[in-house]
Amino acid sequence: MADTKFERKPGEKMRLGMFINAEGHHVAGWRHPDSKAGAGQDIAHYVSMARLAERGCFDMLFKADSQSTFGPDDVNIWKRSTSACQLEPITMFAALAMVTSHIGLVSTSSTTYGDPFHVARFFASLDIISGGRAGWNLVTSSAASEAFNFSYDAHVPHAQRYERAAEFVQVVMGLWESWDADAFLGDKEQGLYFDPAKLHFLNHQGKHFKVRGPLTVMRSPQNRPVIVQAGQSEDGRELAAETAEVLFAVQQRIEPAREFYADIKRRLVEKGRRPESLLIMPGVMPVLGRTVQEAEQKFEQLNKLIHPEQGVPVLSDMVGTDLSKYPLDGPLPPKPPINTQQGRQAVVYDLAQRENLSIRQLYQRLTGQRAHRVVCGTAASIADDLEMWFRSGGADGFNLMPLIFPQGLEDIVDQLIPELQRRGLFRTDYEGRTLRANLGLLTPVARKIVVTS
Repeated sequence: MADTKFERKPGEKMRLGMFINAEGHHVAGWRHPDSKAGAGQDIAHYVSMARLAERGCFDMLFKADSQSTFGPDDVNIWKRSTSACQLEPITMFAALAMVTSHIGLVSTSSTTYGDPFHVARFFASLDIISGGRAGWNLVTSSAASEAFNFSYDAHVPHAQRYERAAEFVQVVMGLWESWDADAFLGDKEQGLYFDPAKLHFLNHQGKHFKVRGPLTVMRSPQNRPVIVQAGQSEDGRELAAETAEVLFAVQQRIEPAREFYADIKRRLVEKGRRPESLLIMPGVMPVLGRTVQEAEQKFEQLNKLIHPEQGVPVLSDMVGTDLSKYPLDGPLPPKPPINTQQGRQAVVYDLAQRENLSIRQLYQRLTGQRAHRVVCGTAASIADDLEMWFRSGGADGFNLMPLIFPQGLEDIVDQLIPELQRRGLFRTDYEGRTLRANLGLLTPVARKIVVTS
Protein backbone atom coordinates (compact mmCIF):
# COMPACT_ATOMS: atom_id res chain seq x y z
CA MET A 1 0.00 0.00 0.00
CA ALA A 2 1.03 3.60 -0.53
CA ASP A 3 2.38 5.59 2.41
CA THR A 4 -0.58 7.46 3.93
CA LYS A 5 1.83 10.06 5.39
CA PHE A 6 2.98 11.30 2.01
CA GLU A 7 3.80 15.01 2.08
CA ARG A 8 4.79 17.49 -0.60
CA LYS A 9 7.67 19.89 -0.11
CA PRO A 10 6.56 23.45 0.73
CA GLY A 11 5.95 25.45 -2.44
CA GLU A 12 6.25 22.41 -4.73
CA LYS A 13 4.36 22.89 -8.00
CA MET A 14 2.52 20.30 -10.07
CA ARG A 15 3.63 19.64 -13.65
CA LEU A 16 1.17 19.87 -16.52
CA GLY A 17 1.39 18.47 -20.01
CA MET A 18 -1.02 19.32 -22.82
CA PHE A 19 -1.86 16.18 -24.78
CA ILE A 20 -2.75 17.42 -28.27
CA ASN A 21 -4.88 15.30 -30.57
CA ALA A 22 -6.33 16.92 -33.71
CA GLU A 23 -10.01 17.77 -33.07
CA GLY A 24 -9.89 16.66 -29.43
CA HIS A 25 -9.47 13.64 -27.21
CA HIS A 26 -13.04 12.47 -27.16
CA VAL A 27 -13.42 9.99 -30.05
CA ALA A 28 -16.60 11.76 -31.15
CA GLY A 29 -15.12 15.22 -30.61
CA TRP A 30 -14.74 15.83 -34.36
CA ARG A 31 -18.54 15.71 -34.65
CA HIS A 32 -19.01 18.63 -32.23
CA PRO A 33 -20.24 21.83 -33.96
CA ASP A 34 -17.24 23.78 -32.60
CA SER A 35 -14.62 21.32 -33.87
CA LYS A 36 -12.92 21.55 -37.23
CA ALA A 37 -13.15 18.21 -39.01
CA GLY A 38 -9.83 17.38 -40.66
CA ALA A 39 -7.78 19.46 -38.20
CA GLY A 40 -5.29 16.59 -37.87
CA GLN A 41 -3.87 17.61 -41.27
CA ASP A 42 -3.77 21.35 -40.57
CA ILE A 43 -0.49 22.76 -39.21
CA ALA A 44 -2.15 26.15 -38.57
CA HIS A 45 -4.52 24.37 -36.16
CA TYR A 46 -1.57 22.92 -34.22
CA VAL A 47 0.22 26.28 -34.22
CA SER A 48 -2.76 27.93 -32.55
CA MET A 49 -2.95 25.12 -29.96
CA ALA A 50 0.77 25.38 -29.20
CA ARG A 51 0.60 29.12 -28.70
CA LEU A 52 -2.47 28.81 -26.49
CA ALA A 53 -0.87 26.08 -24.35
CA GLU A 54 2.28 28.19 -23.99
CA ARG A 55 0.12 31.10 -22.84
CA GLY A 56 -1.13 28.72 -20.15
CA CYS A 57 2.49 27.99 -19.09
CA PHE A 58 2.18 24.25 -19.74
CA ASP A 59 5.39 22.27 -19.30
CA MET A 60 5.01 20.44 -22.57
CA LEU A 61 2.98 19.54 -25.59
CA PHE A 62 2.61 15.76 -25.79
CA LYS A 63 1.72 13.88 -28.99
CA ALA A 64 1.02 10.18 -29.22
CA ASP A 65 1.59 8.33 -32.47
CA SER A 66 0.80 5.07 -34.21
CA GLN A 67 2.31 3.93 -37.47
CA SER A 68 -0.84 2.14 -38.60
CA THR A 69 -4.58 2.38 -38.14
CA PHE A 70 -6.42 -0.46 -39.85
CA GLY A 71 -6.25 -3.22 -42.41
CA PRO A 72 -8.36 -3.78 -45.54
CA ASP A 73 -11.02 -5.69 -43.59
CA ASP A 74 -11.36 -2.90 -41.00
CA VAL A 75 -12.08 0.13 -43.19
CA ASN A 76 -15.81 0.13 -42.45
CA ILE A 77 -15.10 -0.17 -38.73
CA TRP A 78 -12.57 2.67 -38.57
CA LYS A 79 -14.31 4.98 -41.05
CA ARG A 80 -15.65 6.96 -38.07
CA SER A 81 -12.23 7.54 -36.47
CA THR A 82 -9.98 10.60 -36.79
CA SER A 83 -6.93 8.39 -36.11
CA ALA A 84 -6.97 7.31 -39.76
CA CYS A 85 -4.82 10.33 -40.73
CA GLN A 86 -2.51 12.43 -38.53
CA LEU A 87 0.60 14.45 -39.23
CA GLU A 88 3.88 12.73 -38.31
CA PRO A 89 4.64 14.28 -34.89
CA ILE A 90 8.42 14.84 -34.99
CA THR A 91 8.11 16.73 -38.27
CA MET A 92 5.16 18.67 -36.84
CA PHE A 93 7.03 19.58 -33.66
CA ALA A 94 9.96 20.94 -35.68
CA ALA A 95 7.46 23.39 -37.18
CA LEU A 96 5.96 24.21 -33.77
CA ALA A 97 9.44 24.88 -32.36
CA MET A 98 9.60 27.89 -34.67
CA VAL A 99 6.45 29.52 -33.26
CA THR A 100 7.01 28.82 -29.53
CA SER A 101 9.83 29.67 -27.15
CA HIS A 102 9.31 27.89 -23.80
CA ILE A 103 6.92 24.94 -23.99
CA GLY A 104 8.39 21.43 -24.28
CA LEU A 105 7.79 19.25 -27.35
CA VAL A 106 7.37 15.54 -26.54
CA SER A 107 6.78 13.16 -29.42
CA THR A 108 6.26 9.41 -29.59
CA SER A 109 8.64 7.08 -31.39
CA SER A 110 8.58 3.27 -31.27
CA THR A 111 11.45 1.06 -30.15
CA THR A 112 9.82 -1.98 -31.79
CA TYR A 113 9.41 -0.58 -35.29
CA GLY A 114 12.19 1.97 -35.31
CA ASP A 115 15.98 2.12 -35.25
CA PRO A 116 18.13 3.62 -32.46
CA PHE A 117 20.25 5.74 -34.79
CA HIS A 118 17.19 7.30 -36.42
CA VAL A 119 15.55 8.06 -33.07
CA ALA A 120 18.75 9.51 -31.59
CA ARG A 121 19.26 11.72 -34.64
CA PHE A 122 15.64 12.93 -34.89
CA PHE A 123 15.34 13.95 -31.26
CA ALA A 124 18.82 15.46 -30.99
CA SER A 125 17.97 17.56 -34.04
CA LEU A 126 14.59 18.59 -32.56
CA ASP A 127 16.32 19.54 -29.32
CA ILE A 128 18.77 21.80 -31.16
CA ILE A 129 16.04 23.31 -33.35
CA SER A 130 13.89 24.08 -30.27
CA GLY A 131 16.73 25.32 -28.08
CA GLY A 132 16.52 22.42 -25.62
CA ARG A 133 12.81 21.63 -25.45
CA ALA A 134 12.60 18.12 -26.92
CA GLY A 135 11.38 14.92 -25.27
CA TRP A 136 11.11 11.37 -26.58
CA ASN A 137 8.02 9.37 -25.59
CA LEU A 138 9.43 5.84 -25.70
CA VAL A 139 6.81 3.23 -26.64
CA THR A 140 7.02 -0.42 -27.63
CA SER A 141 3.93 -0.06 -29.92
CA SER A 142 0.53 -1.04 -28.57
CA ALA A 143 -1.04 -1.26 -32.05
CA ALA A 144 -0.43 -4.80 -33.29
CA SER A 145 -1.19 -3.72 -36.87
CA GLU A 146 2.04 -1.70 -36.98
CA ALA A 147 3.86 -4.99 -37.58
CA PHE A 148 2.40 -5.25 -41.09
CA ASN A 149 4.01 -1.97 -42.15
CA PHE A 150 7.51 -3.07 -41.14
CA SER A 151 7.95 -6.47 -42.81
CA TYR A 152 6.62 -8.53 -39.87
CA ASP A 153 3.90 -11.17 -40.12
CA ALA A 154 2.73 -10.64 -36.52
CA HIS A 155 3.19 -8.23 -33.63
CA VAL A 156 6.42 -8.80 -31.69
CA PRO A 157 5.64 -10.54 -28.33
CA HIS A 158 5.37 -8.31 -25.25
CA ALA A 159 8.46 -9.59 -23.41
CA GLN A 160 10.59 -9.43 -26.56
CA ARG A 161 9.43 -5.85 -27.26
CA TYR A 162 10.57 -4.74 -23.80
CA GLU A 163 13.85 -6.63 -24.03
CA ARG A 164 14.54 -4.84 -27.32
CA ALA A 165 13.41 -1.50 -25.81
CA ALA A 166 15.86 -1.80 -22.90
CA GLU A 167 18.79 -2.21 -25.30
CA PHE A 168 17.35 0.36 -27.74
CA VAL A 169 17.22 3.18 -25.17
CA GLN A 170 20.75 2.49 -23.96
CA VAL A 171 22.02 2.71 -27.54
CA VAL A 172 20.14 5.99 -28.08
CA MET A 173 21.58 7.48 -24.89
CA GLY A 174 25.03 6.29 -25.91
CA LEU A 175 24.70 7.97 -29.30
CA TRP A 176 23.62 11.20 -27.58
CA GLU A 177 27.02 11.09 -25.84
CA SER A 178 28.95 11.03 -29.14
CA TRP A 179 30.16 14.61 -28.79
CA ASP A 180 31.44 16.52 -25.77
CA ALA A 181 29.72 19.86 -25.23
CA ASP A 182 32.85 21.77 -26.31
CA ALA A 183 33.81 19.50 -29.23
CA PHE A 184 32.94 22.09 -31.87
CA LEU A 185 35.80 24.51 -32.52
CA GLY A 186 35.07 26.21 -35.81
CA ASP A 187 38.68 27.42 -35.82
CA LYS A 188 39.04 29.08 -39.23
CA GLU A 189 42.66 30.05 -38.70
CA GLN A 190 43.79 26.51 -37.90
CA GLY A 191 41.25 24.92 -40.23
CA LEU A 192 39.99 22.73 -37.38
CA TYR A 193 36.22 22.17 -37.31
CA PHE A 194 36.06 19.97 -34.20
CA ASP A 195 38.38 18.48 -31.59
CA PRO A 196 38.75 14.75 -32.40
CA ALA A 197 39.62 14.02 -28.76
CA LYS A 198 36.09 15.05 -27.84
CA LEU A 199 34.35 12.69 -30.26
CA HIS A 200 33.32 9.22 -29.00
CA PHE A 201 32.44 6.09 -30.96
CA LEU A 202 29.83 3.88 -29.31
CA ASN A 203 30.89 0.55 -30.88
CA HIS A 204 27.82 -1.21 -29.48
CA GLN A 205 27.30 -4.90 -30.19
CA GLY A 206 24.28 -6.44 -28.49
CA LYS A 207 21.52 -8.97 -29.02
CA HIS A 208 19.32 -6.68 -31.12
CA PHE A 209 21.63 -3.95 -32.38
CA LYS A 210 25.11 -3.38 -33.76
CA VAL A 211 25.83 0.36 -33.87
CA ARG A 212 29.23 1.95 -34.33
CA GLY A 213 28.36 5.65 -34.16
CA PRO A 214 29.09 8.48 -33.79
CA LEU A 215 25.84 10.39 -34.06
CA THR A 216 25.83 12.98 -36.84
CA VAL A 217 24.31 15.65 -34.56
CA MET A 218 26.26 17.41 -31.83
CA ARG A 219 25.33 17.34 -28.16
CA SER A 220 21.82 18.37 -27.15
CA PRO A 221 21.32 21.71 -25.35
CA GLN A 222 19.87 19.67 -22.46
CA ASN A 223 22.78 17.17 -22.64
CA ARG A 224 20.09 14.80 -23.83
CA PRO A 225 16.34 15.10 -24.58
CA VAL A 226 13.94 14.17 -21.79
CA ILE A 227 12.82 10.52 -21.88
CA VAL A 228 9.10 9.92 -21.39
CA GLN A 229 7.34 6.57 -21.13
CA ALA A 230 3.80 5.26 -20.71
CA GLY A 231 4.19 1.60 -19.69
CA GLN A 232 2.25 0.22 -16.70
CA SER A 233 2.86 -3.53 -16.98
CA GLU A 234 5.61 -5.15 -14.91
CA ASP A 235 8.01 -4.85 -17.84
CA GLY A 236 6.89 -1.26 -18.42
CA ARG A 237 7.48 -0.30 -14.78
CA GLU A 238 10.95 -1.78 -14.82
CA LEU A 239 11.90 0.01 -18.02
CA ALA A 240 10.54 3.29 -16.63
CA ALA A 241 12.51 2.91 -13.41
CA GLU A 242 15.66 2.25 -15.44
CA THR A 243 15.36 5.02 -18.01
CA ALA A 244 12.31 7.33 -17.87
CA GLU A 245 12.13 10.86 -16.50
CA VAL A 246 8.39 11.36 -17.03
CA LEU A 247 5.81 8.57 -16.82
CA PHE A 248 2.41 9.05 -18.50
CA ALA A 249 0.00 6.78 -16.61
CA VAL A 250 -3.58 5.52 -16.91
CA GLN A 251 -5.25 5.69 -13.49
CA GLN A 252 -8.95 5.89 -12.64
CA ARG A 253 -8.93 5.82 -8.82
CA ILE A 254 -6.78 7.49 -6.19
CA GLU A 255 -5.84 4.41 -4.14
CA PRO A 256 -4.48 2.33 -7.05
CA ALA A 257 -2.81 5.52 -8.30
CA ARG A 258 -1.06 6.03 -4.96
CA GLU A 259 0.05 2.40 -4.91
CA PHE A 260 1.39 2.74 -8.46
CA TYR A 261 3.16 6.00 -7.54
CA ALA A 262 4.79 4.46 -4.46
CA ASP A 263 5.83 1.35 -6.42
CA ILE A 264 7.56 3.39 -9.15
CA LYS A 265 9.35 5.61 -6.63
CA ARG A 266 10.51 2.51 -4.72
CA ARG A 267 11.90 0.97 -7.90
CA LEU A 268 13.82 4.17 -8.64
CA VAL A 269 15.59 4.00 -5.27
CA GLU A 270 16.39 0.31 -5.82
CA LYS A 271 18.09 1.24 -9.09
CA GLY A 272 20.16 3.97 -7.47
CA ARG A 273 18.04 6.87 -8.72
CA ARG A 274 16.45 9.68 -6.71
CA PRO A 275 12.63 9.51 -6.36
CA GLU A 276 12.27 12.99 -7.85
CA SER A 277 14.22 11.99 -10.97
CA LEU A 278 10.99 10.63 -12.51
CA LEU A 279 7.70 12.56 -12.63
CA ILE A 280 4.45 10.56 -12.69
CA MET A 281 1.72 12.29 -14.71
CA PRO A 282 -1.59 10.43 -15.23
CA GLY A 283 -3.83 11.41 -18.11
CA VAL A 284 -6.94 13.41 -17.14
CA MET A 285 -9.77 14.77 -19.30
CA PRO A 286 -11.12 17.88 -17.53
CA VAL A 287 -14.60 18.90 -18.71
CA LEU A 288 -15.38 22.41 -17.50
CA GLY A 289 -18.74 24.08 -17.03
CA ARG A 290 -20.31 26.87 -15.01
CA THR A 291 -21.75 24.09 -12.84
CA VAL A 292 -20.95 20.41 -12.38
CA GLN A 293 -24.26 19.55 -14.04
CA GLU A 294 -23.42 21.66 -17.11
CA ALA A 295 -20.03 19.94 -17.45
CA GLU A 296 -21.60 16.48 -17.13
CA GLN A 297 -24.17 17.34 -19.79
CA LYS A 298 -21.39 18.53 -22.10
CA PHE A 299 -19.60 15.19 -21.69
CA GLU A 300 -22.77 13.12 -22.12
CA GLN A 301 -23.72 14.97 -25.31
CA LEU A 302 -20.50 13.75 -26.92
CA ASN A 303 -20.84 10.24 -25.47
CA LYS A 304 -24.18 9.91 -27.28
CA LEU A 305 -22.35 10.57 -30.56
CA ILE A 306 -20.14 7.47 -30.14
CA HIS A 307 -21.49 5.03 -32.71
CA PRO A 308 -21.32 1.35 -31.65
CA GLU A 309 -19.27 0.71 -34.79
CA GLN A 310 -16.69 3.08 -33.32
CA GLY A 311 -17.01 2.38 -29.59
CA VAL A 312 -16.85 -1.42 -29.74
CA PRO A 313 -13.60 -1.66 -31.80
CA VAL A 314 -11.85 0.88 -29.55
CA LEU A 315 -12.91 -1.01 -26.42
CA SER A 316 -11.98 -4.32 -28.12
CA ASP A 317 -8.48 -2.97 -28.72
CA MET A 318 -8.15 -2.00 -25.04
CA VAL A 319 -9.21 -5.39 -23.68
CA GLY A 320 -7.53 -7.55 -26.33
CA THR A 321 -10.53 -9.43 -27.72
CA ASP A 322 -13.20 -8.88 -30.38
CA LEU A 323 -16.25 -7.69 -28.42
CA SER A 324 -18.48 -7.55 -31.51
CA LYS A 325 -19.21 -11.25 -30.87
CA TYR A 326 -20.85 -10.47 -27.52
CA PRO A 327 -24.16 -8.77 -26.59
CA LEU A 328 -23.75 -4.99 -26.19
CA ASP A 329 -25.78 -5.01 -22.99
CA GLY A 330 -23.98 -8.02 -21.53
CA PRO A 331 -20.76 -8.16 -19.48
CA LEU A 332 -17.19 -8.37 -20.72
CA PRO A 333 -15.98 -11.89 -21.49
CA PRO A 334 -13.24 -13.37 -19.24
CA LYS A 335 -9.99 -11.42 -19.42
CA PRO A 336 -7.77 -12.87 -22.16
CA PRO A 337 -3.96 -12.89 -22.28
CA ILE A 338 -2.88 -9.79 -24.20
CA ASN A 339 0.21 -8.84 -26.20
CA THR A 340 -0.50 -5.11 -26.32
CA GLN A 341 -1.92 -2.74 -23.64
CA GLN A 342 -1.66 -4.83 -20.46
CA GLY A 343 -1.87 -1.92 -18.00
CA ARG A 344 -4.86 -0.35 -19.74
CA GLN A 345 -6.62 -3.73 -19.95
CA ALA A 346 -6.30 -4.11 -16.17
CA VAL A 347 -7.86 -0.66 -15.61
CA VAL A 348 -10.84 -1.50 -17.86
CA TYR A 349 -11.56 -4.87 -16.21
CA ASP A 350 -11.22 -3.36 -12.73
CA LEU A 351 -13.82 -0.70 -13.58
CA ALA A 352 -16.18 -3.18 -15.26
CA GLN A 353 -16.14 -5.53 -12.28
CA ARG A 354 -16.38 -2.80 -9.64
CA GLU A 355 -19.38 -1.10 -11.21
CA ASN A 356 -20.93 -4.10 -13.00
CA LEU A 357 -20.86 -2.33 -16.38
CA SER A 358 -22.01 -3.77 -19.69
CA ILE A 359 -20.00 -3.53 -22.90
CA ARG A 360 -22.21 -0.63 -24.06
CA GLN A 361 -21.78 1.21 -20.75
CA LEU A 362 -18.03 0.65 -20.84
CA TYR A 363 -17.50 2.01 -24.34
CA GLN A 364 -19.64 5.03 -23.49
CA ARG A 365 -17.62 5.57 -20.31
CA LEU A 366 -14.13 4.80 -21.59
CA THR A 367 -13.66 4.99 -25.34
CA GLY A 368 -14.26 8.73 -25.46
CA GLN A 369 -11.02 9.23 -23.52
CA ARG A 370 -9.34 5.81 -24.14
CA ALA A 371 -9.67 4.71 -20.47
CA HIS A 372 -8.19 7.89 -18.96
CA ARG A 373 -9.96 9.59 -16.08
CA VAL A 374 -12.65 12.18 -16.75
CA VAL A 375 -13.34 14.96 -14.22
CA CYS A 376 -16.47 17.02 -14.91
CA GLY A 377 -17.01 20.20 -12.94
CA THR A 378 -16.23 23.84 -12.40
CA ALA A 379 -12.69 25.21 -12.39
CA ALA A 380 -12.75 25.13 -8.58
CA SER A 381 -14.06 21.57 -8.23
CA ILE A 382 -11.62 20.19 -10.83
CA ALA A 383 -8.76 22.03 -9.12
CA ASP A 384 -9.90 20.42 -5.83
CA ASP A 385 -9.61 16.99 -7.45
CA LEU A 386 -6.19 17.59 -9.02
CA GLU A 387 -4.88 19.11 -5.79
CA MET A 388 -6.01 16.09 -3.78
CA TRP A 389 -4.22 13.68 -6.14
CA PHE A 390 -1.09 15.86 -6.14
CA ARG A 391 -0.88 16.40 -2.39
CA SER A 392 -1.71 12.82 -1.41
CA GLY A 393 0.90 11.04 -3.55
CA GLY A 394 -1.21 10.05 -6.53
CA ALA A 395 0.68 12.13 -9.08
CA ASP A 396 3.45 14.69 -9.62
CA GLY A 397 1.25 16.37 -12.22
CA PHE A 398 -1.09 15.53 -15.07
CA ASN A 399 -1.21 15.17 -18.82
CA LEU A 400 -4.41 17.09 -19.60
CA MET A 401 -6.60 15.91 -22.47
CA PRO A 402 -9.14 18.49 -23.70
CA LEU A 403 -12.53 17.14 -24.72
CA ILE A 404 -12.41 19.06 -28.00
CA PHE A 405 -10.10 21.61 -29.62
CA PRO A 406 -9.95 24.54 -29.45
CA GLN A 407 -12.78 25.10 -26.96
CA GLY A 408 -11.63 22.49 -24.43
CA LEU A 409 -8.11 23.93 -24.36
CA GLU A 410 -9.45 27.48 -24.09
CA ASP A 411 -11.56 26.43 -21.07
CA ILE A 412 -8.48 24.93 -19.38
CA VAL A 413 -6.20 27.91 -20.07
CA ASP A 414 -8.76 30.59 -19.20
CA GLN A 415 -10.49 28.92 -16.24
CA LEU A 416 -8.60 25.97 -14.71
CA ILE A 417 -5.02 27.27 -14.96
CA PRO A 418 -5.83 30.59 -13.17
CA GLU A 419 -7.49 28.62 -10.36
CA LEU A 420 -4.43 26.38 -9.93
CA GLN A 421 -2.18 29.45 -9.99
CA ARG A 422 -4.33 31.20 -7.38
CA ARG A 423 -3.76 28.21 -5.07
CA GLY A 424 0.00 28.29 -5.64
CA LEU A 425 -0.10 24.88 -7.32
CA PHE A 426 1.14 25.92 -10.77
CA ARG A 427 3.62 28.42 -12.19
CA THR A 428 2.66 31.88 -13.39
CA ASP A 429 5.69 32.08 -15.68
CA TYR A 430 8.32 29.72 -17.05
CA GLU A 431 11.36 29.15 -14.84
CA GLY A 432 13.76 28.36 -17.68
CA ARG A 433 14.18 27.91 -21.42
CA THR A 434 14.65 24.12 -21.56
CA LEU A 435 12.15 21.36 -20.92
CA ARG A 436 14.37 19.97 -18.15
CA ALA A 437 14.53 23.33 -16.39
CA ASN A 438 10.77 23.76 -16.44
CA LEU A 439 10.12 20.20 -15.25
CA GLY A 440 12.64 20.63 -12.43
CA LEU A 441 14.78 17.78 -13.75
CA LEU A 442 18.55 17.96 -13.36
CA THR A 443 20.71 18.10 -16.47
CA PRO A 444 22.39 14.68 -16.79
CA VAL A 445 26.09 14.63 -16.13
CA ALA A 446 27.96 14.33 -19.42
CA ARG A 447 29.35 10.84 -19.68
CA LYS A 448 30.38 8.39 -22.31
CA ILE A 449 27.96 5.47 -22.31
CA VAL A 450 29.40 2.23 -23.61
CA VAL A 451 26.78 -0.50 -24.07
CA THR A 452 27.91 -4.09 -24.18
CA SER A 453 26.00 -7.26 -24.92
